[in-house]
Amino acid sequence: MSGIVIVGAQWGDEGKGKAADLLSSKIDLVAKFNGGNNAGHTVVVNGETYTLHLLPSGILTPGVVPVIASGVVVDIPVLFNELDALTSRGVDVSKLLVSSSAHVITKYHRALDSAMENDPAKKKIGTTGRGIGPTYADKISRSGIRIADLFNEELLREKIDSALDSKNRIFTHYERPTLSTDEVIEEFAPYIARLKPLVADTPLVLNHALDSGKNVLFEGGQATMLDVDFGTYPFVTSSNATAGGVCTGTGVGPTRIDKVIGVVKAYTTRVGEGPFPTEIPLGDKVADYLLKVGGEFGVTTGRKRRCGWYDAVVAKYSSLVNNFSDFVLTKLDILTGLDVIKVCVAYSVRGEVFEDMPADSAGFAVAEPIYEKFVGWSEDISGARHFADLPENAQNYITALEELSGTRISVVGVGADRGAIIERHKLL
Repeated sequence: MSGIVIVGAQWGDEGKGKAADLLSSKIDLVAKFNGGNNAGHTVVVNGETYTLHLLPSGILTPGVVPVIASGVVVDIPVLFNELDALTSRGVDVSKLLVSSSAHVITKYHRALDSAMENDPAKKKIGTTGRGIGPTYADKISRSGIRIADLFNEELLREKIDSALDSKNRIFTHYERPTLSTDEVIEEFAPYIARLKPLVADTPLVLNHALDSGKNVLFEGGQATMLDVDFGTYPFVTSSNATAGGVCTGTGVGPTRIDKVIGVVKAYTTRVGEGPFPTEIPLGDKVADYLLKVGGEFGVTTGRKRRCGWYDAVVAKYSSLVNNFSDFVLTKLDILTGLDVIKVCVAYSVRGEVFEDMPADSAGFAVAEPIYEKFVGWSEDISGARHFADLPENAQNYITALEELSGTRISVVGVGADRGAIIERHKLL
């Protein structure tokens, strides 16, 4: 048996779905352990593009049991819209399991997210407005609604009544419409009967699977630099997106994890607010090139992603806090055609050089990148399937990134399709 973790090593959108899909043929269960529908994975299978938000990417592989674990927050209508969309395309979704203790996103959570994000008196965080943060806040304050609560109407009404007592006062303050308990319930009531057969004691399921010798893949939402504890706080998500989040998000102990795989893009992108040392301003020809050729638009929001050069300091830090065994490097093909490729190898912070991530978030906010330059390549690499097939300059780039992070780059993505990879080392 093996417990394998996949997490993003930057600010998200690294291509975790592709990495998870790569392993899926050897996996028996895939469990999403954090986040909600505030992020998306795009997976291309046989020329067809699938966009997933709540569902783990393993759902696209026949025979794999997809699991939405306890650490995820679930928007019920979104879940079933996504399931129905896949079913209409011939994907079997019947094996999906949803944790009975996962928390539910409600109408008031989304309304609260919107009100607070648009408060002119507060600094924008750049949330997706999907209600993720307020749902996690209720979870921590012990006032949240769990999946299991949806099947006990008396308890459900009691919890919503209690929540709205405070939430409606906030809406009044923001001059937003108040909500009634019936309005909240009616949004997910039509799905209750369909949901019930999917609900399971997922910690039991996952541990029993590992006990019986099965391979379990744990798939994270968002990424390391958005982790609520180790990311660029406060411009972070509301959950633990690092490998440590697997244990709290699934109920599987740390000694059951055998491998932690980090996914890193050959350049860097970020959506939303927050510091981004290697950002290239839009309007610059390189930024516009990466945006266009890389298709850098948010899967969930459609927002333009901020684009920048590869940040080796971030990659090394991410490897430290996750203890990566391997990197999957994606989108190397997007760099084709650039004469010069820059890599940030250190920061200058108020005149002091940092080769590691500054512990002070205020220092990171003003960090200036120190670059090393690499000669680019012009050859089409989308057909490369072995490291030796790549142009020498592309090989040099990969080798340098590997040395800078201290983690081996085991898989290199050279195109959007499932098979467009170079496997340098076996992941499983």
